[in-house]
Amino acid sequence: MQYLDSPGAREGEATRASDALKSQLVAGENVLATLVVDLDAQLRFGAGLLALTDQRLLARDSAGGQWRQWSLAAPQLALQLADHAGVGTLDLADGRQMLGRWHYTLAGQAAALRLLKLFGQRGARAELAEEEAAAPEADTDTELQIPPSTWVLLRLGRFARPYRKQLIIGFLLTLASTAATLVPPYLTIPLMDDILIPFQNGQQISFTKVALFLGALLAAALTGWGLGWARTYLLALVSERIGADLRTTTYEHLLTLPLDYFGGKRTGDLMARIGSETDRINVFLSLHALDFLTDVIMIGMTAAILISINPLLAVVTLVPLPFIAWLIHVVRDRLRTGFEKIDRVWGEVTNVLADTIPGIRVVKAFAQEKREADRFRAANAYNLKVNDKLNRTWSLFTPTVSLLTEIGLLVVWGFGIWQVARGRITVGVLTAFIAYIGRFYTRLDSMSRIVSVTQKAAAGAKRIFDILDHVSNVPEPANPVKLDSVQGRIEMKELGFRYGSRAVIRDLDLVIEPGEMIGLVGHSGSGKSTLVNLICRFYDVTDGAIKVDGTDIRRFAVADYRRHVGLVLQEPFLFFGTIAQNIAYGKPDATREEIVAAARAAHAHDFILRLPQGYDSLVGERGQGLSGGERQRISIARALLIDPRILIMDEATSAVDTETEKEIQKALDNLVQGRTTIAIAHRLSTLRKADRLVVMDRGEIVEVGPHDELMERQGAYWRLYQAQARQVDDDGEMPSPAPAPAHAAHPAGTA
Repeated sequence: MQYLDSPGAREGEATRASDALKSQLVAGENVLATLVVDLDAQLRFGAGLLALTDQRLLARDSAGGQWRQWSLAAPQLALQLADHAGVGTLDLADGRQMLGRWHYTLAGQAAALRLLKLFGQRGARAELAEEEAAAPEADTDTELQIPPSTWVLLRLGRFARPYRKQLIIGFLLTLASTAATLVPPYLTIPLMDDILIPFQNGQQISFTKVALFLGALLAAALTGWGLGWARTYLLALVSERIGADLRTTTYEHLLTLPLDYFGGKRTGDLMARIGSETDRINVFLSLHALDFLTDVIMIGMTAAILISINPLLAVVTLVPLPFIAWLIHVVRDRLRTGFEKIDRVWGEVTNVLADTIPGIRVVKAFAQEKREADRFRAANAYNLKVNDKLNRTWSLFTPTVSLLTEIGLLVVWGFGIWQVARGRITVGVLTAFIAYIGRFYTRLDSMSRIVSVTQKAAAGAKRIFDILDHVSNVPEPANPVKLDSVQGRIEMKELGFRYGSRAVIRDLDLVIEPGEMIGLVGHSGSGKSTLVNLICRFYDVTDGAIKVDGTDIRRFAVADYRRHVGLVLQEPFLFFGTIAQNIAYGKPDATREEIVAAARAAHAHDFILRLPQGYDSLVGERGQGLSGGERQRISIARALLIDPRILIMDEATSAVDTETEKEIQKALDNLVQGRTTIAIAHRLSTLRKADRLVVMDRGEIVEVGPHDELMERQGAYWRLYQAQARQVDDDGEMPSPAPAPAHAAHPAGTA
């Protein structure tokens, strides 16, 4: 495939695609909207086309120019929009499978939204739009909310596959237990016709027959009980394991997704999906799916028995079925839309909690308790409103089904009495019919109630598969290069990176030798943090390559590569647990001696010993039990313990006072020894020991060299330094000039 590298080439290809569209139209077909699909499946530039007409959705492939089409009359056709890291994605699905996926840069966002809006006008979405307008303002991702299809539950089959033997046994037990429960009504026929009615006519009761029939009834009841217990217990165990596998798989997949995915999601929403949604699916599988299967088998067997006893009376029994089926069809669509909306609204409630509880200090510091309480009250009130609306529909549906079954029972009674009066059936047959019909209608009513639970589970499954279907844009290589050791030479050649259509890094060339310390400086937004994110492979480059020891980092397994990269952030994150556990996070099998050695090197040992439990002291959630400087030194000890060959420091001392900075700087001096180090610092004086300084501006390198050399040039670095010196001087303190490094600097990269 030939990629399109220039805007002119892409525009020319897009024009040819538009011309080709005209040849695809039939007489009387009107084009409503088009979207130039300027990225291919590998997120490289291309020039495909997506067109919406009043009859079809047409798509032209950017590689071979082939056309695909989908009729707008197709059932359950849904188009979904997502936007991650500046790359827009349109997904077309029919409820059971993905039909197409197209990527585009955000230059086409307006056209995509117009196409999506016109596509959505095929159905009645006005009510949904009105409800969204009434919702409280919330920060949500840009995914289009599409009502889930019940077919999505079939995708859970891959999680059930490991337990197919148990499921087959459970199905056989269900058949047997259901058959056992259908025996007692059938035995009422001889009990009535051969024993009770003859007794009323003057005949003697045969106690042998009575004992036989009653024994058969008891045996059927005990058999049904035993089989039912075994079936319920077995399938409950299986469903619990399916739910646990689903929860684990979702969490493991979530951990593989890139940082930009989490940037577009709310923490509370993701927690709700993995927690409450998987619980809901688990309850459906363990209880309601089993009940539904039993109901279907019971209805099928009962219908067969009724037809075998008296076909005409059986037909009368089925009179309410068409009305109940129609009612279920009508209500199901409203329920699945409503439950999907309830899930999203409940996500907003948890989002408020996820924002407020971790940020409780800020809330209290600015006296915003009432404001946050109002936010929660508004979200909770909207959640109540949405639930009330759904309950109005559901509360009408359930009694209506019960009423129809009662009417059906009355019809059977009336028709049955008429048949008995004409001598066509016996009283025993009518009694058995009434017993069977009671079970039949009870199961029918139970099945109608399962509609609600099924739609809840479908809504939860859709939100789970939204995570599982998301593919990481930092893929693992098909044949990874083994990485046993790293020297630390980093080479960046013609590097480029885009957030959608916005270039953040462009044409960047830089070589960092093993053991060299590089300081990245520049104004905010110049691309420093983006560059180190690319080196850590949190994102993949758009153009060019980053090579470590001569090998493109995209050829390494992600986990293998990152084990050789240490990261010290401006705001260190500590997990709830002991200090020792936090230091050993990157090396869980570290000995206590190794942990203490790392803490000593990070100048953290002394303050750790002053804590009540020493290294076994709990740090609290996010390390709130420690000061900022103490958390930072724990973070440095954590990086020291894994002994990385490449070290990234992003504003490691910017958030602490001067005295604490000195302590941290001593720890950093130990950390950088013998490692390839890339440091970002707002305070230029903290980079005094850097071999070279790399000055960035608008995603490009404008200067490279040691401090003294750059000061002599009086260029971009000199202006940054003078501006900072004036700011510090205004505060009453002037930093001392940073000395040049003692050893010779390596040759500069490219300016």
